Amino acid sequence: MNPDDTDESLYPIAVLIDELKHDDVALRLNAIKKLNTIALALGPERTRDELIPFLDESIDDEDEVLLALAEELGNFVDYVGGPSHAHILLAPLETLAAVEETVVRDKAVDSIANIAKSLGPQQVEEHYIPMVKRLSIGDWFTSRTSACGIYAPVYASASTATQDDLRKAYTQLCHDDTPMVRRAAATHLGKLTKKLSKDHVVNEVIPLFTNLAQDEQDSVRLLTVEDMIAIAEALTPEESKNLILAQLRNLCSDKSWRVRYMIADKFVPLAKAVGKDIVKEDLIQSFVHLMKDNEAEVRTAAAGQVPGFAELIDQESVLREILPCVKDLVTDTSQHVRAALATQISGLAPNLGKDHTIEHLLPLFLQLLKDDAPEVRLNIISKLDRVNEVIGIELLSQSLLPAIVELAEDKQWRVRLAIIENIPLLASQLGVAFFDEKLGNLCMSWLGDCVFSIREAATVNLRKLTEVFGVDWAKQAILPKILEMGRHSNYLYRMTTVFALTGLAQAATPEVLKDLIIPTVVQLANDPIPNIRFNVAKSLEVIAPLAKKSGADLDAVGVKGALNKLNGDSDVDVRYFAARALEKV
Repeated sequence: MNPDDTDESLYPIAVLIDELKHDDVALRLNAIKKLNTIALALGPERTRDELIPFLDESIDDEDEVLLALAEELGNFVDYVGGPSHAHILLAPLETLAAVEETVVRDKAVDSIANIAKSLGPQQVEEHYIPMVKRLSIGDWFTSRTSACGIYAPVYASASTATQDDLRKAYTQLCHDDTPMVRRAAATHLGKLTKKLSKDHVVNEVIPLFTNLAQDEQDSVRLLTVEDMIAIAEALTPEESKNLILAQLRNLCSDKSWRVRYMIADKFVPLAKAVGKDIVKEDLIQSFVHLMKDNEAEVRTAAAGQVPGFAELIDQESVLREILPCVKDLVTDTSQHVRAALATQISGLAPNLGKDHTIEHLLPLFLQLLKDDAPEVRLNIISKLDRVNEVIGIELLSQSLLPAIVELAEDKQWRVRLAIIENIPLLASQLGVAFFDEKLGNLCMSWLGDCVFSIREAATVNLRKLTEVFGVDWAKQAILPKILEMGRHSNYLYRMTTVFALTGLAQAATPEVLKDLIIPTVVQLANDPIPNIRFNVAKSLEVIAPLAKKSGADLDAVGVKGALNKLNGDSDVDVRYFAARALEKV
């Protein structure tokens, strides 16, 4: 396509096409991202006849540009004239599916699969299937790896004879000499399995799966775990026991930790797929072995599956087999294992019930709350609500509150932040009296924290507490302390006062807003620190509509006067935010 031949009204299109040919990668990338603009201007016919062939011929570029092109073409069906012309896009994508760079090939495969949804049976037979066959027998392994991903999308819409050919061709890919191709075949076998009849699964897929599950490369074997789940879902539990149990046992005790990791990571969906009998007879002991594995990565994956697997077996088995392993994992040498367990252990509470949770889990929670690693403590805190649902807030507060108070002053600010975010939940269940006695002062102390994120979260926390306990509580318990902070000599306390009052304004009554919040914010408009003054302007921008809605006169309460004064401030930022607020008012 020659830009010189382009109509003058399409000059920007000519420029974009020049950019596609430019030496500068950034310009070519920019042009690719505007392909839809070019296509819209050219119209469907010229896009099919000129733009797509041009793109196909010019595929020899930087990986970044090719990746963008592969992504754009996947959403290009409408620009070539709709589904009836969608097959036009397969040619450039076939070329992209054979390039050396993996991410480009993967994106091309995704786009081909997306276009496949638009193709009719005739287009599949005439255009799609020939492409599949060409890629499947390509000289370079790159095209054969891509081919594995494009069988499943059209299998169901192909003719019976073509389906037979597709299964035979896929069998060849599963036995390919190149490990990368076998990896791709194993990756996509599960997706193809879901499209096949049960007879084909039993007679053709299971032999392929068995062969791949015994592959000399562990990178191939680990990918068969997903295939096993898809196969088991197509079989009855009895058929699973007869046809795939042996391979399941082998994979659970595979010599490669990567394979055992994959089994551990997918253990719950795998257990659900194979049925209760296999779970009871084989998988409980397999899971125990995975939780005791020599490799920390495997134990980490197994720890993440504990509550899900516990739901599939009886409580007695959980107490006898699983819980002793969980106790060992609480003191595991790997921080990652303990962190994974801390995220999941609370999920055991509903399964164990109140008495067993109090007896067995609470001591483990306390131990994890005192862990040296901040991530472990964070993870256990964030899931306490599930324990509360089982044992009740009274017992939870008696057992865990001392640890929570200790963590509220933790030297790691992210731990303090996690505690703050969980305070409203605890408060709603503790009640006003208990909260005021045990946690009230703590919540106020966070307003003076040295970390801005903590101070910010503390102001949000106060608003949420006001929503839980009511404005009357806030008026008595926290507002006097916040107003006092507004007179503090340290400007950070005064700044926090502005933030806190802005948050509280959204939950306050008209009386509190008019008599307490607005006067304090307006007074701070005279602060000597510019940062405070422009935050006052931002605050008034939020508060003014609330005051107006409650029937207050903005002139009478001093809002407009304060903003007018700030609008003439010597600081440019203060003037900017004041002008913005005045515009809104």
